[in-house]
Amino acid sequence: MKPGARLQLKLGQKLKLAPQLRQAIALLQLNRLELKDHIQNSLDSNPLLERPEDREADQPDIDGQDSVEQENTIETGEDFGFDELPDGFSISSQAPRYDEFIGDQAENSLQHHLLWQVNLSRFSPSDEAIAKAIIYALNEDGYLQDDLETLRASLAPEQLASVSEVAAVLERVQHLEPVGVGSRNLQECLLIQLHTQPSDRAGVGLATHLVQYHLESLGRHDPAALARSTGFPIQDIQQALQLIRSLNPHPGSRFGNERENYVVPDVYVTRTETGWRVSLNPDSDPGLRLNKTYMNLLRQSRGDNKQYLKDRLQEARWLISGLEMRNQTLMAVTEAIIERQQTFLEQGEIGMQPLLQREIAEAVDVHESTVSRATTQKYAHTPRGTFELKHFFSVGLPSGDGKMVSATAVKARLRRMISEEPLGKPCSDQSLTDQLGEQGVHLARRTVAKYREQLGIPGSAQRRRQAHLEA
Repeated sequence: MKPGARLQLKLGQKLKLAPQLRQAIALLQLNRLELKDHIQNSLDSNPLLERPEDREADQPDIDGQDSVEQENTIETGEDFGFDELPDGFSISSQAPRYDEFIGDQAENSLQHHLLWQVNLSRFSPSDEAIAKAIIYALNEDGYLQDDLETLRASLAPEQLASVSEVAAVLERVQHLEPVGVGSRNLQECLLIQLHTQPSDRAGVGLATHLVQYHLESLGRHDPAALARSTGFPIQDIQQALQLIRSLNPHPGSRFGNERENYVVPDVYVTRTETGWRVSLNPDSDPGLRLNKTYMNLLRQSRGDNKQYLKDRLQEARWLISGLEMRNQTLMAVTEAIIERQQTFLEQGEIGMQPLLQREIAEAVDVHESTVSRATTQKYAHTPRGTFELKHFFSVGLPSGDGKMVSATAVKARLRRMISEEPLGKPCSDQSLTDQLGEQGVHLARRTVAKYREQLGIPGSAQRRRQAHLEA
């Protein structure tokens, strides 16, 4: 042994999911189109699986046993039933990869483009899992929809990461091509792109200053006003503005994904005499079952053929159980959400209640990451329209009466206030802030400005010019 070298014994704990549970988690993550592709691929590759319509009638086999009786007579080894897993974990390491259950993305999609870059980058296995979670959470413009804590929770329990680790990976993703993808807001998107510019490029420093401290004023397109408020020469301001205009505020806009535009509800929400009722889309149940012919063949086969069919039987049983668990979880989560958002269904967005994923997880008695998976790219058809289930979550803001009001409801109020403002006399952000305060909702002016921008509503100066042009 070399001088100074030491032997160290280090103890640690590591959780490994059983293949069956890992598959159930992956199935819950899939949207309807991805799930349809996965089921079809399983039917094509597994002879033990079939749909009821694949057989004209349920004829008894030569021994007069149905598939359930046959299955009970087959020595399949240990049965990894969901109810029998100790706390949902196993020491098995032969678990299917998450990516095997994700449907192929369109070749020209933003996700496909970013995943290709991640595969070529030197990410550790844990960082790669975080990067993929970030990429799947991007909207069509390339902005990150979830906060870091939600992303961290969505990775558990198979990937345990801290918020700081998620933030570090996010910074790497934001510097993939297109630069700025994964930003949380417009300001962050523009600043990231400016930071990648050569430091000696003319106007970079001033452009960064303007985006960081005068973003709202940039929307007024008034270089002279910026020169007066900042003290910089007008020619420098114009040079910086030209650089800012060359940036891309929507880094994901040049990519398309036609599949994502085709939305079919996963659940239906209807009103009955006794209240609101949640029902699954009938297509969510593919009606898979075990093929009797191959079940009988399994009983009679020997050697490698028997082992092959036993493996396919295990896969078939896991898939059927996983689909059942997926539907049960989706129903339970949706019912819990609807129970808490009845005022939204009755009044619209102004009636949206504050609601966090953690509250639904506690109500349904599942992990918060399960709620995240069950609500991502899953849609509910309601009398108010079709919404992604994530739409029903909203952070709470304090109101004057000591209760909390949802950010979605505040945005709805803000939209209504602006739509009712006198023609040609738009309200400033400070005026809107004061009006909300009179209604018992006390927010900072910058928060009101942020919500207005998220609604796609220009500032008061631009609204005034638009009204003048339309007059």
